[in-house]
Amino acid sequence: MYSVNEMSSQQSSSPTDLSMSVSQKSTLSSFLSHPGFRKLVFIVILTATVALVTGLYLSVAMTMAATLTVFCIAMWATSVMPEYWTSLLFFLVAIVLHMAPVQTVFSGFYSSPFWLLFSGMVLGAAIRHTRLDQRVARQFSGMLGQRYRSVIGSIVILALLLAFVMPSAMGRIVLIVPIVLALADHLGYGSGSKGRTGMVLAASLGTFLPAFSILPSNTPNMILAAMVENLHGLQISYWDYLLLHFPVLGVFKAILLVMLILWLYPDRDPLLPQAGNAVEVTPLTPPERKLIIVLGLSLLLWLTDAIHHVSPGWIGLAAALYCLAPISGLTKAKCLNTEINFASLFFVAGIIGLGAVISASGLGEILVRNLSGHAHFASDRPLWNIGALTVISTIVAMVTNLPGIPAVMTPLASDLASLTGLPLTTVLMTQVLAFSNVFMPYQAPPLITAMSVGNLPMRVVTSMCVTLFVIGIVIVAPLDLLWWHILGLF
Repeated sequence: MYSVNEMSSQQSSSPTDLSMSVSQKSTLSSFLSHPGFRKLVFIVILTATVALVTGLYLSVAMTMAATLTVFCIAMWATSVMPEYWTSLLFFLVAIVLHMAPVQTVFSGFYSSPFWLLFSGMVLGAAIRHTRLDQRVARQFSGMLGQRYRSVIGSIVILALLLAFVMPSAMGRIVLIVPIVLALADHLGYGSGSKGRTGMVLAASLGTFLPAFSILPSNTPNMILAAMVENLHGLQISYWDYLLLHFPVLGVFKAILLVMLILWLYPDRDPLLPQAGNAVEVTPLTPPERKLIIVLGLSLLLWLTDAIHHVSPGWIGLAAALYCLAPISGLTKAKCLNTEINFASLFFVAGIIGLGAVISASGLGEILVRNLSGHAHFASDRPLWNIGALTVISTIVAMVTNLPGIPAVMTPLASDLASLTGLPLTTVLMTQVLAFSNVFMPYQAPPLITAMSVGNLPMRVVTSMCVTLFVIGIVIVAPLDLLWWHILGLF
């Protein structure tokens, strides 16, 4: 039996215990009702379902690849956890389960896009440190017009024109986004403003999405051209490719991009300096001169990579090494510790590594063959066949990434041409319809670069991609097919 004192002690402590119990229940209830927890539960259920279904039809290696792919893509798309966390988990699971050789799993770390992103971060830090971005912003601010809509339109035009002279989308984003950020400051669009977000989106998406219509300007384009020549003995002409795609996928999509940004991110007109308050142009400082030389040499080498065959990533790394050298004076002493976003680097490495694992597992080819078996191709329905091929390529991009489309689809193009009765060229060009219509940012490392360099939230880029994806299906693709028909492609 309890003594009176013990009972009294229990009674006196019970309100505190009750309060703690209520607090714990409240915390648990809050956790269980949190949207992130619900998303995580959905992802786990989806992943388990994929594992069970694919396990009935695919090999163990392909089942594991498919399961891990769905999990990682769902985690990246919903941002339940930080993007780098999902990438690190991918590395761990892929290595522990021996899903692919170590070189394949970690292939992202020695790929050119990874080091181009790293060098872009360093060059961006150098541009800010030397204040070269402020100088360029002052010079260009007067060329953008006096209205917000003219600012957005001018940035998209400049970004698209840059795609004609610079072959790397990452390189273009690395070059233009820091300047646009300085422009936003100069025009009075501060951090977090819709105008600033709109300007960075105009620069990033404007130099990336319409550039799919210019043959050497994005990675999937170049992979497609190289594989077509190697596997099918065909050479894709620069001008034929431009004529086929640029009017709709280039010009029309750029116009749509401007209209969409103005609709989703409206803002006031820019604050331009009065004529009497014009900023005096000062001579270039020694650090600015050195950085201009570094950027000029990098641009020259990027433009002539067909001659020297040095990848843009290694050219960028050489430039970054010089900028990081203390003797150059182009970056802060602790630049690598304070100004480099390593989380984005892990994110990109994870995306590239996942694509490599999928390719090594053979999952992409199996997916295409199974989808083709259910596409109901018929030689007397060319429009249906083109649409079905585009849908198949789009699904491949969702499972892998944009460069995965030509890597998976091009080797199968002859078989698909026989099944559909379409010319081989038409079958090959349906890939462009698919990889020019981006559904999620994780499919395109250049967009991840833009998010990092331009400090764009994932939700902003995702909403733009999804919106443009829907518009692409409903409006852009039908117009492009009409243009193809006029040109006699089918």
